[in-house]
Amino acid sequence: MKIALAQQNYHIGNFESNANKIIDAIKLAKEAGAELVVFSELCICGYPPRDFLEFEDFINQSYAAIDLIKEHADTIGVLIGAPARNPDPQGKDLFNAAFLLYDKKVQGEVHKTLLPTYDVFDEGRYFEPAYSWNVLEFKGKKLAVTICEDIWNMGSNPLYRTTPMEELIGFAPDVMINLSASPYNYAQDIVRNSIVKAHTLKYQLPMLYCNTVGSQTEIVFDGGSLVYDDAGNKVGELKYFAEDFQVFDLEQLVNKQAVGEQDVTVYYAASEVGVGRNVLEYLADGKSIEEIYAALVLGIKDYFTKMGFKKAIIGSSGGIDSAVTIALAVEALGKENVHAVLMPSHYSTSHSVSDAEQLSRNLDNPYNIIAIKNIYDAFLTELDPLFKGLPFSVAEENIQSRTRGNLLMAIANKFGYILLNTSNKSELATGYGTLYGDMAGGLGVLGDVYKTQVYALARYINRDKEIIPEHIITKAPSAELRPDQKDSDSLPEYDELDTILFKYIEERKGPKELIAQGFDEALVKRILRMVNMNEYKRNQFCPIIRVSYKAFGVGRRIPIVAKYLS
Repeated sequence: MKIALAQQNYHIGNFESNANKIIDAIKLAKEAGAELVVFSELCICGYPPRDFLEFEDFINQSYAAIDLIKEHADTIGVLIGAPARNPDPQGKDLFNAAFLLYDKKVQGEVHKTLLPTYDVFDEGRYFEPAYSWNVLEFKGKKLAVTICEDIWNMGSNPLYRTTPMEELIGFAPDVMINLSASPYNYAQDIVRNSIVKAHTLKYQLPMLYCNTVGSQTEIVFDGGSLVYDDAGNKVGELKYFAEDFQVFDLEQLVNKQAVGEQDVTVYYAASEVGVGRNVLEYLADGKSIEEIYAALVLGIKDYFTKMGFKKAIIGSSGGIDSAVTIALAVEALGKENVHAVLMPSHYSTSHSVSDAEQLSRNLDNPYNIIAIKNIYDAFLTELDPLFKGLPFSVAEENIQSRTRGNLLMAIANKFGYILLNTSNKSELATGYGTLYGDMAGGLGVLGDVYKTQVYALARYINRDKEIIPEHIITKAPSAELRPDQKDSDSLPEYDELDTILFKYIEERKGPKELIAQGFDEALVKRILRMVNMNEYKRNQFCPIIRVSYKAFGVGRRIPIVAKYLS
């Protein structure tokens, strides 16, 4: 049996577009001589549909799309993912399901058993878990079909009490097929490969694993669909961060011998991959930075394309964060669609302006200079009766930042641009930003990228030629909101800061554990207090493109009003 994997980029709720993509791939599979074509989890409606699942019309449109697609499943089998109604009045009204279409009919239906409710996932809110299991029989073969999380209950500390393959193996299947929507983080491909390989070794069956690709607001799906034979050898791996299509012959995947030593290390979670490594080396690892670059470009591109936006506006300060954001946006949207605005103040250095100008000349993107001195002075004049000669403080600093935010939003409103935010994860973690000022924006590009990673991204962007001026990379970072200001005036050095932040946010290490690892007690308490005291700021922040396994936003739910570590 020849089986095709169709790795596609879907648009949530765009049933017409999604169905047309699927139909096009069915035609391609027929031309390639495939007997079965496999798509990804919830491909009909897009993943994650979230509360759209609560609308009856949404479910009706999903079923209508299935009816349309099954007309093309005449001489070929089609495995698609979609929500399915639960006929039992008890429990949730829907299943997360896979449908087998053939001969223009629905020939079988499989329900997802393991419903993740951690990090960005909240499937238990919408779906009923499967309570019965069976293989799908197709052209003399028994297909053990699972859906994403169903194969992730492995490792030394499994999350669930049931493993679907333990139920399915009793039916003597010929092949395992998994329909997936597995989000990207910079260790997920290692985890994913280990899970799929472990299954092929344990059950001595080949596995075809079809993952989705594309960005859905903050969540990026990287593709990288996999095929392993029954001896644990990787036979195929589809493209990352791009749509792809390949056909595999099941006959070539069975009765195989292991090639080389079989590493059976199973990583259940991405947090297990970097354990024991130097944090800064891990964060700036060349492979990770290349992937993060691709993920951020895809995140920007899909956000604009799927929302119908075309042009971005970015505040260009001459600093590393805005420079990297502008370069990423130019790659994603094209140089003519990225408008940079330089807004120097009393405290901006001449090299900041010249560096920002040189960046836009290198990228050939349009830019303007709007000095904010007069606007800032006007604010101070009007506030003088209230401030009554009080010393300069963060109030005056934030007026500058909010002035810039207002100017950027005014231009965005006038010309229909979307403001891209340039705040990085180190700043967001510690509250080093101004609400309604430099924290304004429609999409946070670097909000899940630590400062040390921002520098690594800059080097990656300059890998072939100088795009980001070298002086931007080498000068000391500064908000330039008061004379001779440096980030280090308010924050620990980034090497120390990012190491402790990573261990606290990603690895969930508490203060006692961190101090036991040798970190200075006062520094640990100071950093953790900054993180927890500034939850209210992050709660008002725009969506952030997720590239780590614990990003700020929907996957990290921390109380705003709380005493712990604050």
